[in-house]
Amino acid sequence: MSDSPLAVEHEARPELRHHFADEEQQRNAASLGMWWFLGTEIMFFGGMFCAYLIYRRWYFPEFAAASRSLDLKVGTFNTVVLICSSLTVVLAVRAAQLGNRKLQVKMLLLTLVFGLSFLGIKTYEWSNKYKEHHIPTFHYNVIGGEGDLVKGHEHLLGVDKVQGDDVKLREREAEIQRHTQVFYSLYFAMTGMHAIHMIIGVGIFGVITWMAHKGQFTPEYHTPLEIAGLYWHFVDIVWIYLFPLLYLIDRKPGA
Repeated sequence: MSDSPLAVEHEARPELRHHFADEEQQRNAASLGMWWFLGTEIMFFGGMFCAYLIYRRWYFPEFAAASRSLDLKVGTFNTVVLICSSLTVVLAVRAAQLGNRKLQVKMLLLTLVFGLSFLGIKTYEWSNKYKEHHIPTFHYNVIGGEGDLVKGHEHLLGVDKVQGDDVKLREREAEIQRHTQVFYSLYFAMTGMHAIHMIIGVGIFGVITWMAHKGQFTPEYHTPLEIAGLYWHFVDIVWIYLFPLLYLIDRKPGA
């Protein structure tokens, strides 16, 4: 008995899974699955964004002062790095569509370099927060020392209004400690979860780069690359929201 035309077609195209009729159906199913997953991720990050916005409204002066302690230049550079990484992903997909394997691999390698650079810069930034005792732990402190938030922000934090009254000054300083701790807790939670997603993305693109090097992506079949690209773009977009929310609160020239 001769094989059915559908079976012969699947044998001729090994990348086509047996439960799909053609590549388009397979690509659409993969895209739909990724979009459903990204929808759950939006809800996950959305909860943290909502918590952040509520506390920012309640404790705006403390959030503004804490935001100014973040390194704006480092945050801006990391934003540029991620935007460049999204560009290289797009170019890699385009190279796959054109059948240019060398360019595809180069762009994917650049994506990995940008992703690892982002993580390295973020680690450097976190280490500075550790030295300044801004990590919400038993050693947390934002008054005095290297990470003093009050100095230069007396008017913003209302400390100048209670100068001379030791009791009210201590009460206000205690409030500043508590309220800024909320900011840094959200900062490390949000940037930490984003970094975990970046690490996962780097791992995925490591596999994708190996597959591209082996020539597994063609103009007719490059669905894994496209789907991985959707994930990478989502992670980049999350940072595009995190950057202004965390780094640009009430920034004045020179602040």
